[in-house]
Amino acid sequence: MNADREAASVQVEPPVRRPPGGVAPGSVAPSAVALEPGLDEARALELLRRAGVGRVVYTVGALPAVLPVRFRLDPLGGVLLSTEPGSELARAVDGAVIAFEADEVDGADGTGWCVTVLGRAEVRRPSPAPGARAEIRIAPELVVGRHLAPDAA
Repeated sequence: MNADREAASVQVEPPVRRPPGGVAPGSVAPSAVALEPGLDEARALELLRRAGVGRVVYTVGALPAVLPVRFRLDPLGGVLLSTEPGSELARAVDGAVIAFEADEVDGADGTGWCVTVLGRAEVRRPSPAPGARAEIRIAPELVVGRHLAPDAA
């Protein structure tokens, strides 16, 4: 029971949030919540730019869904995805707060990094041209990066 009381007394700092769409004009970007061992937001986004594939995490019918996707970042750190217009993904995420994660992990020793971006998704409809794709932008409200250190075992 003491362990329960001790666990209940642990205080966790709230995450740093940005206004929807990124940094307000004329303001300074807040730093990311850095978990130990952590990365600051600039370093986390730099690593994210190197990854070619990530995972978008969203909900469908109140159940979690995870989809591997190719992506790119815009200059403000927004995550850009491409999809078919009217796809399940586009319908599920438009206007919703979702997560995006990418990482690079060494299979031999488990070292590497992981970056998660949380924010509201906006689906940008394509032009009426045949074969045009819709673009999804995740506006970064929270960016969390961490190093994966070798296991001390």
